[in-house]
Amino acid sequence: MFSKIILNTVFLFFVLTAFAQSDNGEKTNTKLVRVNNKIYMLQGNGGNIGLSFGNDGVFMIDDQFAEDIEHIQKEIKKVSDKPVRFLVNTHFHGDHTGGNAAMAQAGTVIFSQENVRNRLQGMIRREAKKIPQEALPLVTFSEDLTFHFNGEKIYVFHVHNAHTDGDAMVYFTDSNVLHTGDVFFNGKYPFIDIENGGSLTGYINGLEKARLIINEDTQIIPGHGNVGTYNDLIKTIDMLSIVYKRVYANYINKKTEDEVAKMTDPTKEYDADGYGTGFISTEAFLRMIYKSVALERKSIEDNAEKNKQAREKVEKMMNEQEQKEKN
Repeated sequence: MFSKIILNTVFLFFVLTAFAQSDNGEKTNTKLVRVNNKIYMLQGNGGNIGLSFGNDGVFMIDDQFAEDIEHIQKEIKKVSDKPVRFLVNTHFHGDHTGGNAAMAQAGTVIFSQENVRNRLQGMIRREAKKIPQEALPLVTFSEDLTFHFNGEKIYVFHVHNAHTDGDAMVYFTDSNVLHTGDVFFNGKYPFIDIENGGSLTGYINGLEKARLIINEDTQIIPGHGNVGTYNDLIKTIDMLSIVYKRVYANYINKKTEDEVAKMTDPTKEYDADGYGTGFISTEAFLRMIYKSVALERKSIEDNAEKNKQAREKVEKMMNEQEQKEKN
């Protein structure tokens, strides 16, 4: 307990807050948190950025929004004047990849799971957003890859169909620091992008995979929220599993999505802990869980309907045969 108090004090001591003016004159704020001697977390308007500083240069994880990247680059320069040599995107969402083009133009090599590049390419083709071609990751991987940088082994691994279909986590093995991307929201209800390959089951499995790789002393940089611990990650796994079971039971009992979304019992203890105060409300979270259960149940229900039709067909044939025999 005493060591944890010291550790928390150290975190508070090394939190640096900086304010800058955005292009429209509004104040934006970032918070640079020193996780250990060479790993930092940069919080701002988008997903949490991970940074490794050392003799080899800067290793970066995610880069928030395009409009904030100039200020983010200035914040990095306050710690090190070495170049950002490598950048890993944990997934394709704009609050994690918006600065890609600017970073690439500065000479940074961008890496991602292959589905991230595919998603970004699709967005460019559809012209849904004006995304420069330079925003595309230069190097992609299927399952995992390893960097040897700043004196340690950095393990990057894919978790399947969790927050999206292209999620990656980054584990600094010597520093014992894990960056989870949006497969972990610390202390808040998460967003699962079902339309882009995410799933509740995959999300839980992704957290379980992380749990097997780390240990009780690991510091965790979440996609959103403050630096977490092993126990914080376990709490999120438990929360998702428990709420899933409660929503599942209501689905089986023929409750509609609107009915479940208005319920307070499935999430009451987590709402009391403030989980619903993030940008995903309790109602939005319950709707998301309900949709996940509905998708999961669809194949089961479709098979049940097919079996029912098959039984009815067999019974009809048997009845017809009996009638023939009587005649």
